[in-house]
Amino acid sequence: MKYLALRQEVVRVNQEIVRAGLVVLTWGNASAADRQAGVMAIKPSGVDYASLTPEDIVVLALEDGRVVAGKLRPSSDTPTHLYLYQQFAAVGGIVHTHSLRATAWAQAGRALPCFGTTHADHFYGPVPLARKLTRAEVAKDYERNTGVAIADTFHRSRLDPLHVPGVLVPGHAPFAWGRTAQAALDNAIVLEAVAGLALDTLALAPRAAPLPQALLDKHFLRKHGAGAYYGQK
Repeated sequence: MKYLALRQEVVRVNQEIVRAGLVVLTWGNASAADRQAGVMAIKPSGVDYASLTPEDIVVLALEDGRVVAGKLRPSSDTPTHLYLYQQFAAVGGIVHTHSLRATAWAQAGRALPCFGTTHADHFYGPVPLARKLTRAEVAKDYERNTGVAIADTFHRSRLDPLHVPGVLVPGHAPFAWGRTAQAALDNAIVLEAVAGLALDTLALAPRAAPLPQALLDKHFLRKHGAGAYYGQK
């Protein structure tokens, strides 16, 4: 089977987002890219996660989105994933869910503040809210334009997508990503966790202030910076 390892990884990560409690019914999808081969692989639309097999996974060319392997219809969110891979060259995996707490922030139209070091260990500051789509963008090429709105938000704010590996799409839900599909899964799990912590923080202290910059720098850069010292070499 063509692209077997890539398709196996996409099956695994899609099933992991269910086990992590990030998915209700089929509200979510995960993809992975093989930059060397010039392809991405993604879950087929509407297929139950438990029954997924590598043969079900759809593989598309990163350059133009044409299907190069797989017989099923790819996820309806494929154009969003494809555009993000095209815009964020270092990203190798994307996870989109409607996890409840992160989605609540998206529906409220609020960026997710960084209130503590749990958040700062993974996201270098607030998780941003993407710009709203125009009526014309919703009417035509909606899924691709969702990716356009996300990428526009990062480019305009000069955000590094690997330093802030996630976004909230207003009225919709979160997307998370990383250098690999596993990293994207980890970031999606963390995004949901810190969204819940932020809601609890505001319930206890409605005027809670964001984490001071010095603590944000220390916690993020000790894990992700050039001088990172967390964990093993």
